[in-house]
Amino acid sequence: MATKTVIASSTKRMTFWEKLYLPEIAKGMGLTLKQMFQPKFTREYPEERYEPAASYRGRPVLVQEDYGERCVACGLCSRVCPAIAIEVQAAETPQEKERFPSLFEINMLRCIFCGFCEEACPEEAIVMSKDYELTFRRPEDAIFGKDRLLVPVAKLQDRLEYLRLYKG
Repeated sequence: MATKTVIASSTKRMTFWEKLYLPEIAKGMGLTLKQMFQPKFTREYPEERYEPAASYRGRPVLVQEDYGERCVACGLCSRVCPAIAIEVQAAETPQEKERFPSLFEINMLRCIFCGFCEEACPEEAIVMSKDYELTFRRPEDAIFGKDRLLVPVAKLQDRLEYLRLYKG
């Protein structure tokens, strides 16, 4: 016994003009023509600095409080990093928190500025800054240690407020 299956088509049939795509091409050309007559904008870069918004993801930095860094060396940032750019080694401390990072390095040549490290951090110890000027003469210069990563909390206040609103 042969069974006949009927496939119901829920897609709309295209008209002749839609098959030619002429209306869509005309819309695209109209948009291009409209953009051609908009005023041009050029920033004279070294003289006029670009000030990114709080949502901008520049290079990752460590937040430094008055008592020291916020990082407790949990290692979540290095585990979540898709580029394997972060290396963290923990050490014990006699102070109130149990651990701190004895080694914290980010290879900026590998970093893809995705912000996963910032999202994974339970202490808000690593955040994406507004720094977008990164140049290196040698590959060794691109490995940032704690000396180059620690930034005072006052400079990162707008990013931290943005994160509290975003995560909140």
